[in-house]
Amino acid sequence: MRTQDRAAFDADPDSYAVVDVDAAQKRLEETFWPKLFRMIGRVPFAESAAAAWYCAVDPETPSRAKALLFGSLIYFVAPFDATPDFIVGLGLLDDATVIATVLSIVGSHLKPRHRRQARARLGKPERMRPDAGD
Repeated sequence: MRTQDRAAFDADPDSYAVVDVDAAQKRLEETFWPKLFRMIGRVPFAESAAAAWYCAVDPETPSRAKALLFGSLIYFVAPFDATPDFIVGLGLLDDATVIATVLSIVGSHLKPRHRRQARARLGKPERMRPDAGD
């Protein structure tokens, strides 16, 4: 997107879609956690996906970062995506790539507390060395 286009987009509040964020978050939560737990043995990025969830629902996370995080999690739970999940060895590769890419973009908003919450929800033990800063 050109700088002029971006400035026009950012300056025009009517250019943003109206979304009932609470309803969307509730619906995503109803599908995200069951799918993550159902596939936990096959999802090597489970902790990152769970940390992305906690970052996305954190009131301190900026709206734009939340939008990217929720988008990546919606992609994960979508029944049809670029590579269907039932394809052994490749099915989750695109999901992992999307989540990793989004985390690299909004990584500064992913706090140690989000990782701790993710580990606790997944039943993983605390790390021996506590993460610095929240």
